[in-house]
Amino acid sequence: MPEPRSIRLDALAYGGDYNPDQWSEETWLEDARLMVEAGVNIVSLPVFSWPQLEPTPGVYNWGWLDRVIEVLWDAGIKIDLATATATPPSWLIRRHPEMLPRNVDGQQLEFGSRQAYCPSSPIWRENVARMTRAMAERYGNHPALALWHISNEYGDHVSRCWCPASAAHFRAWLRNRYTTLEGLNEAWGVGVWGQRYTEWDHIEPPRTATGPINPTQLLDFERFSSDALLELFQVEIDVLREVTPDIAVTTNFMSLLRDLNYWDFAAVEDLVTDDAYPDPADPLAHVSAALNYGLMRSLKGGAPWLLLEQSASAVSWREVNVPKAPGQMRIDSMQAIAHGSDGAMFFQWRQAKFGQEKFHSAMLGHRGEESRSFKETKALGAELKKLEPVRGTRVRASVGLVVDWDSWWGSSATESLPSQRLNYAAQARAWNAAFFRLGHPVDTVRATDSFEGYDVVVVPNLYIASNEQAAALTAFVERGGQLVVGPFSGVVDETEKVHAGGAPGPLRELLGIEVDEHWPIPDGIHEKLEVAGESFAVSIWSEWLELITGTEVLGSHTSGELAGRAAVTRRAGSGTGAAWYLGVVPEAAGLDALFRRVLEAAGLPAREVPDTALEVVTRSDADTDYTFVLNHGTEPLAVTTPQDSVDLLGVPVADGVVTLPRYGVAVLASARTGAVPFIGRA
Repeated sequence: MPEPRSIRLDALAYGGDYNPDQWSEETWLEDARLMVEAGVNIVSLPVFSWPQLEPTPGVYNWGWLDRVIEVLWDAGIKIDLATATATPPSWLIRRHPEMLPRNVDGQQLEFGSRQAYCPSSPIWRENVARMTRAMAERYGNHPALALWHISNEYGDHVSRCWCPASAAHFRAWLRNRYTTLEGLNEAWGVGVWGQRYTEWDHIEPPRTATGPINPTQLLDFERFSSDALLELFQVEIDVLREVTPDIAVTTNFMSLLRDLNYWDFAAVEDLVTDDAYPDPADPLAHVSAALNYGLMRSLKGGAPWLLLEQSASAVSWREVNVPKAPGQMRIDSMQAIAHGSDGAMFFQWRQAKFGQEKFHSAMLGHRGEESRSFKETKALGAELKKLEPVRGTRVRASVGLVVDWDSWWGSSATESLPSQRLNYAAQARAWNAAFFRLGHPVDTVRATDSFEGYDVVVVPNLYIASNEQAAALTAFVERGGQLVVGPFSGVVDETEKVHAGGAPGPLRELLGIEVDEHWPIPDGIHEKLEVAGESFAVSIWSEWLELITGTEVLGSHTSGELAGRAAVTRRAGSGTGAAWYLGVVPEAAGLDALFRRVLEAAGLPAREVPDTALEVVTRSDADTDYTFVLNHGTEPLAVTTPQDSVDLLGVPVADGVVTLPRYGVAVLASARTGAVPFIGRA
């Protein structure tokens, strides 16, 4: 496989979405001047401009875009050029209303917002390919072109469609997967409730039905729907590879999104890009953001990625849209760069006067040059130039967290579960948060990876577990790794059939436990867990565990029907490695206590006092560690520094200590060492 193409930009990317078709040419010239003043070097355009570029079928109006690109290029600003296929023009919809998507009730969704298309529609795919080719042939050789931006936020509004075109595509997808009806019927377990199929044409997408729907059908529809959008993505990639083979391609992801398997999407693009919108009203939003960014850098094996969208201040789509306090725009940008982004971009450059996003903030606010956001934009642009040595370096992490879309879909697509309260994403975020509090950034990994370079691998949930996954996890433990597996794991195989003998299925010997019965905890009830003499609250979930000889009990239930039974276990491998199992959902303090023991077993440091204000992430090249120290709190914070380190941003280091104000950031350059720098409060 050839090496991924790189963005054509010799600096950290700084800029945002630009919508010049909403403004006059006089404004374009003003914008170019202000962009240069702010340090902007790249903008994304024209994401939603298909109707302006092709106002009637086959008749193109390129003049205005030609002119905008020349204005920007004359100012030295490069283009992340969108293929303009994020949403269809009205004339295409009215010519082909059958390409509109339908919801689970079969209701056709109307034109009037964006993404008004069925991903499987042959008409839509044909026109997408045609428009992409027109853009590539027009601008593919322009020196301003730095990156192709395909579509926009796949799955944001329409990630699933239940129309006739989707039904036909779903049947074709199933034929390819199972080959025969006999194979499908066996996989779906149709002996329950008389669901056997005798003709392929009898199969429909899982629309609203009389009762609970076959869980394997639901799981396959999740897989299919992700694949359908991936095929649509590939349609444009194929055109761009043909016409502009040397230009990198991307599509902007939406952080840890349930509906699309980003491992698959990242595999076919050159550069991972993300749209991230941590809520300024949430004092812990940066903790979840750290997991999102851990995913982004991991999707291509640790390679740098790019934050393509964030907000300068308030967004326009929450029920209450709180602005970012002074300094939050800066620290949010620095956090993404700390976690491997080679730049910080925004939606949007100039705040809109009309439309659905007129109250969404921008680098240049409604007050223009006098807006607070523009003043902070200029300051940030100047600082990013100081961080040029960081570009291209990679994040160093000792902990990998398994993200498995099959298990996410399988544990959430059906109502036929022991409990609807055990939430896959909530589990992943809670486990990441514990490692954040203990001082460790987390990469994401697949359960079939080699886990090379990690001392600890954690699996918050692996509802669907295969022999291949079990073998990879076992090999990690046998090499000396510390593995932690969470509840409701190893329950079913890839076709939603319960493993012989029940959970944890192929993980049984590795973990040294058997789940006799799942024991969900009713809403409002908190049971108790004791670990090493400490007591912690448990909610949502518990399990009746039976132990295999040689498995150590680390924590037990001390209340409820399971009182006295094992809740947390550890089974040693043949060497120094071990497999830990948590059959419960403990409170945050309980996770901290357990993961502290895991880190100790791995020989890794942990903070004495869990901390959510302090974040430390190190990016490195062959010679230098660049350690980002971020104060997400509102009080000043003094921290220790690596030996002989210098702050790239000019924060003074005195006697091995640097003091950061609220939302303060330091980027400490020091000679690379064998161990990842571990920094705590001074």
